[in-house]
Amino acid sequence: MKKITASILVFVLALTFAACSSDGNKDGTQPFETESSTVSESTSNETDTVSGGKTLVVYFSATNNTKAVAGYIADAANADLFEIVPTQPYTSDDLDWTNQNSRVSVEHDNPEQRVVELKKTTPDNWAGYDTVFIGYPIWWGIAAWPVDGFISENDFSGKTVIPFCTSSSSGLGESGKLLAQAAGTGNWLEGERFQSRVSEETVREWVSSLEIK
Repeated sequence: MKKITASILVFVLALTFAACSSDGNKDGTQPFETESSTVSESTSNETDTVSGGKTLVVYFSATNNTKAVAGYIADAANADLFEIVPTQPYTSDDLDWTNQNSRVSVEHDNPEQRVVELKKTTPDNWAGYDTVFIGYPIWWGIAAWPVDGFISENDFSGKTVIPFCTSSSSGLGESGKLLAQAAGTGNWLEGERFQSRVSEETVREWVSSLEIK
């Protein structure tokens, strides 16, 4: 059943983003985010209130910038960390989106290959977390697909879920909404996009705006 769910997720994402190609985006943003920008920027001033309970920060990071933001969030929210780790890690060559034969390019062009096996899919004491942040880089306008396996393998019922992403040019877009649709459960908030190498202060200010109690 889990494998079927993951396959359905890949198919839905493929249909939704069929217009995106590895040749680039018409709006001038990079189709694939390598998390390499040095500019600090947060994209939203909205305030959400998140009810109490234990907090977990889940993240997939291709080049360690999402990892840094996840760490800032965990420190600010007094949260635990869980890294999404593919069984076959992505190398720098794998991440070269300009090479049509690279791993990410082949996976992008062949959605059935985006089902990435993970070393671990469910954090310890998953049921005990009430608030879950989920972070990822943007790949071709959507959440990096190693995140999909985590989403399909877990039940978000009763949890407040807050997506966040890092990118050098692309925004959060529909990535959070698509993950929420794939999850089918949980109270998903709007989320936030950060420029790569964002300052810790900026991230802390955003976490404070959520009023996690």
